[in-house]
Amino acid sequence: MQPLNLPPYPFQIFKEGEKYKILDPIRKKRLVLTPEEWVRQHIVMYLIKEKSFPSGLLKMETGIKHNQRFGRTDALFLNRDGNPLVLIECKAPDVKINAETFHQVARYNSAIESPYVIMTNGLEHMVIHLAIQERRILSLTDLPDYKYL
Repeated sequence: MQPLNLPPYPFQIFKEGEKYKILDPIRKKRLVLTPEEWVRQHIVMYLIKEKSFPSGLLKMETGIKHNQRFGRTDALFLNRDGNPLVLIECKAPDVKINAETFHQVARYNSAIESPYVIMTNGLEHMVIHLAIQERRILSLTDLPDYKYL
């Protein structure tokens, strides 16, 4: 798989028939290794290993419904009270993070109400803080460690 703009991690990769699979260490199951899955596994490990996010507060590929439409979050970290904290939207490395991505995440987040959003294709990362009380959207260079959120 393509090298990403994230630290490398020692993922377990298997060949099953004609497909490669990656062991998701959180869900403890083998998933088809698509470019998007490669990005998802890396960003989740980055937040757990480098930013001290508790793996027990992670929800992967959760279904959501908003305005009669269904969607699926790539990953969502919760705070210690069980409320949404960081919504993560992953794209394959060859997919640009653009206005369409932003609108997709905005639709999801209108139902979830997460104060932080990460959009990444593994090469480019966009981190946004939605300061609800101040009615501001802030672009961050990086997400702070979990203990500071």
